[in-house]
Amino acid sequence: MRILRTDAFRKDYQQLPRTVQNNFEKKIRLFLVDIRHPSLRVKKMKGHKNRWEASIDMFYRLTFEIHKDYYLLRRIGPHDKALNKP
Repeated sequence: MRILRTDAFRKDYQQLPRTVQNNFEKKIRLFLVDIRHPSLRVKKMKGHKNRWEASIDMFYRLTFEIHKDYYLLRRIGPHDKALNKP
């Protein structure tokens, strides 16, 4: 599966602390190998047809969509920011 990123995701990512960016890079490799890995805590977002969330750590989340041949990373940031504007 390919990974695509929205412009909003790219902007969010650039504003993250370097340590969170590093954690994201580790998690995205795990995500590509096994999206159901327990440390990702992937779950469907309520009220959205094809919107999911995954954990970077206990404070930071990312939201994404699952498509036929790619994942679309939508937002990344603190729990409230990422989930309020998924």
